Amino acid sequence: MPYPLPDAAGLHPITLPDGSTHLGTVHLNRAIQHPRLSIGDYTYASDFDPPQDWAARLFPYLFPFSQEQVTIGRFCQIAHGVRVLTSSANHQADGISTYPFAVMSPGTMPGYQPDTRDTVIGNDVWLGYGAIIAPGACIGNGVIVGAGAVVRGHIPDYAIITGNPAQIHKMRFDNPTIARLNALAWWDWPPEWIAEAAPHLETADLKKLEALAP
Repeated sequence: MPYPLPDAAGLHPITLPDGSTHLGTVHLNRAIQHPRLSIGDYTYASDFDPPQDWAARLFPYLFPFSQEQVTIGRFCQIAHGVRVLTSSANHQADGISTYPFAVMSPGTMPGYQPDTRDTVIGNDVWLGYGAIIAPGACIGNGVIVGAGAVVRGHIPDYAIITGNPAQIHKMRFDNPTIARLNALAWWDWPPEWIAEAAPHLETADLKKLEALAP
């Protein structure tokens, strides 16, 4: 049977069996307003100690005056303890000292940034408990990041990665299947189509999913 999607415009997507709202889970693009963040609908984060400021909790080095951008797709799942360490966190490392003299000098912090790489997280990505995303990481669609992994560089679509530094444990699907999934881009379908397709998304029934494509 179809699964009705939560209201994408709502802050809290989970309703508990007793009818109460789970306050520790939020739709991120409803919980955060930040000029350097772009987050797709239905992407959520969960925390056992819900913060007042979700941006500061998840992206502690991303400031309004930062030069990098963080882009996160739709339907991503971000577990407790995840931190996305953006390029503003990096020190200059090609000189004799790594001490941030320019940052410590009054009035010179804005505009000084030795690393300006963007961070990109695709659609339907699961960031497991305590994962750390390093500056400049580019994570493809459908990736699963294992608990405690430290992610650097480019991660291909539908990889499962674990460890520090994170390495590919295995691929979730073969290359032809990945190409078909990316062509479908189900995460961009209208909500009512996704609700209808949810049982097939859960069972990896690609043929039935393709038959439902708009």
